[in-house]
Amino acid sequence: MDKELLRVMIILLGMLVMIGMLLWHFVKSMRERREAEEYDEAAYEGGVRETDVDDEEEYDDNASFSAHTPVDGDALLDEYAIRPVHRPAAARTEQRESLKPATQNFELPKLIEFSLVARADQGFNGRLLYDAFARVGLTYGSVKVFERVDKNRLVDYAVASMIEPGTFPDTDLENFYCPGIVFYMQPRALDKPLQVFDDFIETIDILAEELDGVVWDNQRQPLTAETIAQFRQMMLV
Repeated sequence: MDKELLRVMIILLGMLVMIGMLLWHFVKSMRERREAEEYDEAAYEGGVRETDVDDEEEYDDNASFSAHTPVDGDALLDEYAIRPVHRPAAARTEQRESLKPATQNFELPKLIEFSLVARADQGFNGRLLYDAFARVGLTYGSVKVFERVDKNRLVDYAVASMIEPGTFPDTDLENFYCPGIVFYMQPRALDKPLQVFDDFIETIDILAEELDGVVWDNQRQPLTAETIAQFRQMMLV
């Protein structure tokens, strides 16, 4: 075959490959945009929780924290296949401080329950969880969940696994994975609920960045500064 003809064929083949790649990226971009629009519509309609935090039989004001009713993490991941981008803690802190509290009065909730869902498909690894919990000062409790303990050795809030029974193992951590973790706080049982709540939010923010997770409120929606401000207002009543 003539060398000049061969050179022309190679150039044409390269151009076809480039055109094919451009078309593929274009189609992929359109598909992602369409999926994002569908997600926005679904998020606008809002999710419905499967459990009621005001259920007297499930939560007791004076009961110790436990993980007998963890959030269904697998269902959460299936329901929200497209996850929002998690904002840096510094940006959220600045927005919270500049946001004016709601003027309405709300009754102090019995339970505050926020979740941190892993972005990675395999979820959070046990060893990485333990290391991150240690850095933010959470301790492994007798019921096999992590706790924030005050100077009087009383529990301010707890962190459980999303998978049943909600506990964390104390061995073979490298092989343990969970789709997310759940933070529990009982403000009515605390002497200084606002102070604990601020530490609660700060801890979640730090872990979200370290573990690469997305924060959800008690309605399984992305946690916003407005929601945080509403909860803080409840503490002031």
